[in-house]
Amino acid sequence: MMKDQLQRFLFEDFQIRGEIANADNSFRELLANHNYTEEVRNLMGELLIAATLLTAMLKFEGKITVQLQGDGPLKMAVINISQDLVLRGTANVDGETSGLSFAQLVGEGHLMISITPKNGERYQGIVALDKTSLSACIENYFAQSEQLATRIILHANSQNNMQCAGLLLQTLPMADVEEKEHDDDFQHVCALAHTVKATELYELTHDELLFRLYHQDKVRLFDEQSIIYQCSCSKERCISSLASIQPKEILEILKEESVIEMHCEYCAKDYRFDINDLQILLTDTNEQQH
Repeated sequence: MMKDQLQRFLFEDFQIRGEIANADNSFRELLANHNYTEEVRNLMGELLIAATLLTAMLKFEGKITVQLQGDGPLKMAVINISQDLVLRGTANVDGETSGLSFAQLVGEGHLMISITPKNGERYQGIVALDKTSLSACIENYFAQSEQLATRIILHANSQNNMQCAGLLLQTLPMADVEEKEHDDDFQHVCALAHTVKATELYELTHDELLFRLYHQDKVRLFDEQSIIYQCSCSKERCISSLASIQPKEILEILKEESVIEMHCEYCAKDYRFDINDLQILLTDTNEQQH
């Protein structure tokens, strides 16, 4: 079984970079506790791979968020991923999604790509969801926001083996290369990339796939990076968020319900807190009052 991994590569003779990723295990974990239809599952797999491929935009410690928001039955879908390739994601569905195309799932809406550095200001780019696929929308984002020619191939299969994989190609600043030559080089590598089959992306190792596509070109493949699914929710984080509620209100809720329940939209885990679990919040406040 192939590991969940991202690898970056560079064409030695062209001003073009690339990335290739597989994330079958993370895909399974992402979907584990959610009851999505096949169409939503597959789109979440594509979104997972897309976000992973876009992490090259992170030149610093932080995270990138790729989010779809529309007026179709898939109201929202989001993947958060850090520069260390630790990710989580979720979708909000309201209505029937079986048998729908990408355009029918999302309706009219926007693709938002947000970059949040650990230190510094957050950046957000937005484009309309007016293409027939997620990959085409992302290519349009780069054309509008970054002025970089980009091709992205995304595949996800949520049946049987649960597989997702993808390939990204992108031009680098032209430097001393003639624009026509630059365009011709990019068209060359894209034409070869579009011959790849989903099964090849799923099953071949990255070096095998790149050799099959580009054995006549010089390609430098960099070290692999592990992709990890991990939700950031925890009992401690829940208690920390409850600290914003007045102790009197906490006690009133506990009196009525006996427990406070919290649900994580990402991993679908439920947390339950009784008065003993929340003593730290109540005790700290009592001490401050005295």
